[in-house]
Amino acid sequence: MKLLPTTRRRLLAATVCAAAAFGLHAGAQAAYPDKTVRIIVPYAPGGSGDVFARLIAEKLTSRLGQTFIVENRPGASGAIGARYVSDAPADGSVLLLGQTGEIIVTPLLSTTLNYKPENLLPVVLVGDSPLVLSAHPSAPFNTVQEMVAQSKQRSQGYNYASSGTGTPGHLAAAALAFKTGAKLTHVPYKGGGAALSDLLGNHVDMFFSGAPGVLPHFKSGTLKPIAVSTLERSPALPKVPTVAESGLPGFSFSLWGGLFAPKGTPADVIQKLNTEVNAIITDPQTKERLEAEGAVVKQNSVEQFTQFLAAERGRYQEIIKETGVRLD
Repeated sequence: MKLLPTTRRRLLAATVCAAAAFGLHAGAQAAYPDKTVRIIVPYAPGGSGDVFARLIAEKLTSRLGQTFIVENRPGASGAIGARYVSDAPADGSVLLLGQTGEIIVTPLLSTTLNYKPENLLPVVLVGDSPLVLSAHPSAPFNTVQEMVAQSKQRSQGYNYASSGTGTPGHLAAAALAFKTGAKLTHVPYKGGGAALSDLLGNHVDMFFSGAPGVLPHFKSGTLKPIAVSTLERSPALPKVPTVAESGLPGFSFSLWGGLFAPKGTPADVIQKLNTEVNAIITDPQTKERLEAEGAVVKQNSVEQFTQFLAAERGRYQEIIKETGVRLD
């Protein structure tokens, strides 16, 4: 058999290798996810972020044919979980269900932050939930006005739980106290679940929490709603007034949750996750389920989520300056 000239043989070999490399690269890209993906929730189970993460993990597992699991890593107002993800491999195998506290507020408050928020890339906003001011059924107040007036008459005032220092619930209560002169003491927890448990046990007086965790308790009568924190009433709680209606015009706080990936994660992986999660949250059945828990659900691109975060950062800078909140 006649052999090809050396130059032609080398050219052919190089072409074959390049084609093989391209094929392998394309296959690797198309294969995501090719192993189990962990979604880190930086708070204890039971809070709004946990609800968002578990729903998304369940749907992504079904849609992509690979296991997505939720792993709770609570502590330091979300900073422990945020740092873990920022240090994780940038291949889409570890994601963060980030919320306002660790993404926006804690970086604004802390001078010793052990992670860089810019090392967590926005992927997609999953849901935006109003905060609900809740109390034990035995609490002697039923409105914001009653709570404020009574707190001023009590020697120790009232105390309120939060999911951690610097979380939206903490800042909402601090803003409420600042604007009304209410005598309120902050009791921080490591997550919404622990705070909710103590509220149910009547160990704290009130709690500004995400709606998903408290709605079942309103239905059963084990908690009572006092007010919601958004400018408009929540469709899930149409009879519950807003704080703005209760004498504080413009009062507005919410608890959002979104997916983030470590810096360096390939753009096509981020876009694939964005596309898949948007398909999940706009599916009528899933959307209805989220909205029934008080969440506002809107389709959003990576760019739109990035712009949303910038606006939130500016807003909370003003709130922190006004209230003088500091990390405990």
